[in-house]
Amino acid sequence: MSATLSASALLAVPLAPLVGSLLAGLFGTKFGGNRFGRRAAHSMTILGVFIAFVISAMTLKSVVADGARFNATIYEWMVVGGIKMEVGFLVDGLTAMMMCVVTFVSLMVHIYTIGYMEEDEGYNRFFAYISLFTFSMLMLVMSNNMLQLFFGWEAVGLVSYLLIGFWYNKPSAIFANLKAFLVNRVGDFGFILGIGLIAAYAGTLNYGEAFARADELAKLSFPGTEWMLITVICICLFIGAMGKSAQFPLHVWLPDSMEGPTPISALIHAATMVTAGIFMVARMSPLFELSDTALSFVLVIGAITALFMGFLGIIQNDIKRVVAYSTLSQLGYMTVALGASAYSVAVFHLMTHAFFKALLFLGAGSVIIGMHHNQDIRWMGGVRKYMPITWITSLLGSLALIGTPLFAGFYSKDSIIEAVHESHLWGAGFAYWAVLAGVFVTAFYSFRMYFLVFHGKERYDQNPDAHHHEPDAEPDHGHHDDHSTPHESPWVVWLPLVLLAIPSVVIGYMTIQPMLFGEFFKDAIVVDAGKHHAMKELAEAFHGPMAMALHGLTAAPFWLALAGVVLAWYMYLINPALPEAIKRAFGPVYRLLENKYYMDWINEHLIARGTRALGTGLWKGGDQGIIDGAIVDGSWKAIGRIAGVVRWMQSGYIYHYAFAMLLGIFILMTYFVWFNR
Repeated sequence: MSATLSASALLAVPLAPLVGSLLAGLFGTKFGGNRFGRRAAHSMTILGVFIAFVISAMTLKSVVADGARFNATIYEWMVVGGIKMEVGFLVDGLTAMMMCVVTFVSLMVHIYTIGYMEEDEGYNRFFAYISLFTFSMLMLVMSNNMLQLFFGWEAVGLVSYLLIGFWYNKPSAIFANLKAFLVNRVGDFGFILGIGLIAAYAGTLNYGEAFARADELAKLSFPGTEWMLITVICICLFIGAMGKSAQFPLHVWLPDSMEGPTPISALIHAATMVTAGIFMVARMSPLFELSDTALSFVLVIGAITALFMGFLGIIQNDIKRVVAYSTLSQLGYMTVALGASAYSVAVFHLMTHAFFKALLFLGAGSVIIGMHHNQDIRWMGGVRKYMPITWITSLLGSLALIGTPLFAGFYSKDSIIEAVHESHLWGAGFAYWAVLAGVFVTAFYSFRMYFLVFHGKERYDQNPDAHHHEPDAEPDHGHHDDHSTPHESPWVVWLPLVLLAIPSVVIGYMTIQPMLFGEFFKDAIVVDAGKHHAMKELAEAFHGPMAMALHGLTAAPFWLALAGVVLAWYMYLINPALPEAIKRAFGPVYRLLENKYYMDWINEHLIARGTRALGTGLWKGGDQGIIDGAIVDGSWKAIGRIAGVVRWMQSGYIYHYAFAMLLGIFILMTYFVWFNR
């Protein structure tokens, strides 16, 4: 492939999944008369995503090997006040990597769904949704302007709403998708404000043109304040990322989104959609580099999320929610790296995390199938001998997650910790200890789940809910089995696990050199090395992936992770009475974690009720009292009273008018005599 990428080939990347989605959605559902069966629906959508993946892989090869780049307008919609509204693509190292991650994980999820959603009534509709989501995410990552970025941003939010509430007869799913929609609107309000400020002061929505004027924006103050305009812009943009990438306190929607089918948890809430905020901040690095205040804000928010969301994973018993809180914590790690100006490290962890977290979610789904839709890890145990493929792939995913040397997560996670350690921004000290402590927490809750599910005494026959579904359990998708013994999932379920396990082990070792210390992101990410030298320090200390792994065996993160694994092994396999004793001894702490720091209570009882009371006050007092009562009703009543008085004076009798004239003359004469004496 030449150094110039083909616009037609790039256009095929998002359009192929879109075509598959439209065919499955229009002709595979009641809307289009059910003209396509299940085989046709999944074949068309998988083919579309496969085409997108092949072209994305070819594009990545061309970008890496030949230095190919693409930045052009595909379609100009309109020009308003000199600002162009257009569809365009920007393909560089960052975009090409994201295209491959999105399409590969999506392809694995599509294949997995054939087995997981077997006989579900919404089978074709589900494939249409996940293929539509893939189109939306590709439009987001491939955009070269903020209008298209915002379109993709909102489109993935819309499809996420549809997927979380896929089982629309399940009340908890409907509550969860509404919650996700509303919380993301809070973040999106800040996001659109940031884009609006760029459009207002830079006069463009194009990335390149806006970044070229970044130095000019850095010299301006926000009107009426002493705040730097660039700081306000960056914080507004990051508020959007806080919603989409589930950062504290806008994280509350992600755990509840597990009400959707498990394949969606892997596709949207681990590998792609929730990483959109991380991608966006990395793309906007030319702006964020100009505001240390914004970077410190990002750093502290990420550190809070990384540590305190990890704590919540310790007390979860639903297998999917344990992985969900792990996602929250790892998103916090990525955000911390962004705040330390280690954008490439954040994106590197985004990539490695996409593979092993999708693996863990799909592994959890395989366990759910094998356990006949039991999701409570307290009623599992000894599953490894019944589900050997799910067991070994889940173990590999867990080892990658906790940062075991040589595994993918080790290279990205340790790089984040070191980058924060080298940062001198305000809040870096707190962030460093948060991510360091988070290593122990991550290892503990990850292997707590692993040991309870795959090792120890078999407890599935003791499940009090064995003969009926728990309120939060997923519906049975047609995996009917009269036996209570766990069983391995069909090949369409375990094959994606194997294919995801491979990069979960090797991708970090293979790519750390070019992605962090090479020129992979040379045109995509901007770092002011004079002010923020974390990456420079990392480069000086790096002597190859093998040397880094060997050094990692002596570093604090490895020993903290090992301590977490050993403690989980002792507490849940050797001395299972200990967790219950600790729970009784630290009752208030346990209740705090069980209630998720009371964030849902605050949102529902203080914020929601407060805004409802404010709305009622504005409605009753402002709208009904002042506008309708005083202005609208009051004006016609006043006019009516005045008219009544005037009507009484206009009697039609001449002597009444003569009397009024004489009375007026008398008053005037009295006035002049009185004031001129």
